[in-house]
Amino acid sequence: MDSTVEYRDTDDYYYGDNETMCDYSEWEPSYSLIPVLYMLIFILGLSGNGVVIFTVWRSKSKRRAADVYIGNLALADLTFVITLPLWAVYTALGYHWPFGVALCKISSYVVLVNMYASVFCLTCLSFDRYLAIVHSLSSSRLRSRGTMLASLGAIWLLSGLLAVPTLLFRTTMDDINSNRTTCAMDFSLVTLNERHESLWIAGLSLSSSALGFLLPFLAMTIFYCFIGCTVTRHFNNLRKEDQKKRRLLKIITTLVVVFAICWTPFHLLKSMDALSYLNLAPSSCGFERFLLVAHPYATCLAYVNSCLNPFLYAFFDLRFRSQCLCLLNLKKAMHGQMSSMSSTLSAQTQKSEVQSLATKETGRRGGGVM
Repeated sequence: MDSTVEYRDTDDYYYGDNETMCDYSEWEPSYSLIPVLYMLIFILGLSGNGVVIFTVWRSKSKRRAADVYIGNLALADLTFVITLPLWAVYTALGYHWPFGVALCKISSYVVLVNMYASVFCLTCLSFDRYLAIVHSLSSSRLRSRGTMLASLGAIWLLSGLLAVPTLLFRTTMDDINSNRTTCAMDFSLVTLNERHESLWIAGLSLSSSALGFLLPFLAMTIFYCFIGCTVTRHFNNLRKEDQKKRRLLKIITTLVVVFAICWTPFHLLKSMDALSYLNLAPSSCGFERFLLVAHPYATCLAYVNSCLNPFLYAFFDLRFRSQCLCLLNLKKAMHGQMSSMSSTLSAQTQKSEVQSLATKETGRRGGGVM
């Protein structure tokens, strides 16, 4: 007997076919654990990325090209983590979506835009370091402010366009058997049968993994191979400016490595699921159960990346730490000034009250003599 297995996540495609009835009861503990993890990522990501954006915005005079890309990376992460409370509630309710079609589309769209914008910002950061270190003398025009702004515009435009299928096909669907409303991809308007739907699911899934992870990561790997050769060749005679470049390179390399660690399991599982729709991967209950159990946690690991970056900046970047400390000292100084002003006003108020009482007492005594 054919049965449709719901493939639940907060990003992509939900339905897979299996020829036998399978038991997925082992997956239910995610109903309680995943929402807690989502809310923890939300709190850390909201505060951490907010600090990064504020720090980059305040340091206008000392802002590097890398800082602008890092600020946009933080903006993408911040925009994404704002949607996590919705997905936390969705999971806690047993994958019931109570927020309507509009939020289903928009929040799903934001998740995918964040994925593309993050990896594209990291790719541009890597390319900027490649130009600065490998072609430091001939790359001034390519690293100009105008080129940087144009690349940022291209990043956000391309990210928005690549995520459009989610905006078009994601919708709410009522499940009569379980009395739930899910937020899932619906290809009924563009497919004629289940085979066409499988091709759409597999095509969009594989293309998003290729464009949003594999190809950018290959490009970053090539850049770092060239950078590694150049740094190794000139390691013994690095100038002070080159040493600063090496420190910045270390930070960006760490960001790329952490991004790969967080997102690789997600894209591997999603690609394996897509291949199963094309009958290029096993379709047994064990394989389906593995995908179903592992996918929420792989998704959660991918989302963790959105709150890790600020801590990486704070740990590796002395410049970022000093800017944060300057802002903290400025806040303390302003608080001290406000406290001093408040004390001064309080003292003046008390002095005025004493003078007023003294005046009244003098008047009262004077009135008694008359």
